Amino acid sequence: YKKLIYNFDSKINRTQIIQSTIGKFGYKDYLEIGCDKDQNFSKIRCDSKIGVDPVSGGNMRMTSDKFFGQNTKCFDCIFIDGLHTYDQVKKDILNSLDVLSDLGVIFVHDCMPSSFMQQAVPRARSLWTGDVWKAIVDLRSFDNIDICVCNVDMGLGIIKKRKNQNKLELTIDPKKLKFKDYFYNYKKMLNLIDYEKLHLFLKN
Repeated sequence: YKKLIYNFDSKINRTQIIQSTIGKFGYKDYLEIGCDKDQNFSKIRCDSKIGVDPVSGGNMRMTSDKFFGQNTKCFDCIFIDGLHTYDQVKKDILNSLDVLSDLGVIFVHDCMPSSFMQQAVPRARSLWTGDVWKAIVDLRSFDNIDICVCNVDMGLGIIKKRKNQNKLELTIDPKKLKFKDYFYNYKKMLNLIDYEKLHLFLKN
C-alpha cells in the first residue's frame, strides 16, 4: 500500500507530444482509441483524424474491437486511451501495430500508476490507470516491438515497429505481476525515459 511520487511536469502533456510528433514527422493519418469528452482528440491537428469510442467523443461510435474488425485504413500516429485493462490494452496495441505505417508511432496513456488502488481492476477510483502497465511490460519482451515509457502525464508509452533495443526478459506471466513488483522495478520494467530523451527514441 505504499505510493510512488512522480512529480510530472505540468507543462508537458500527451496532446503536446502527439501534436509535435505529427508535425515533426509529417504524419497524415491519426487514430485515437478512447476519446471520452474529446479532451485530446479535439485539439489534435492532422490531415485525417478518426476517434473511436463506444460512449462519447471522437467520430466513430463503436468499440475498438469492432473498429479494427472492419478497418482497412493505415495510420501514422495512434493514441490508445481506451479501457484500461491488461487484456484490452494489449489487444488494442497489437491491432494498432497491424495498421501502423512502418515509420509510424503508437502512444499509450496511463502507464504509471502511483498506488495499488489506482491500478486495481476492476476500477476502484475515479483517477484510474488500470493495469495498462502490465501490457507494456508484456510487450517489452517481444523482439520486433521497441517500447519505452516517458515520465510525463501519468506515463506515456511510446511504441515503434522495429527491433527491440532494450528487450525485457520476463520470468513470470505478466498477468500474475503484482503492484509490489511494479513498485520496486518500474523504471526497468517500463524502460522509463525522461522527456529530454524522447526525441532520440522517436528517431528511426
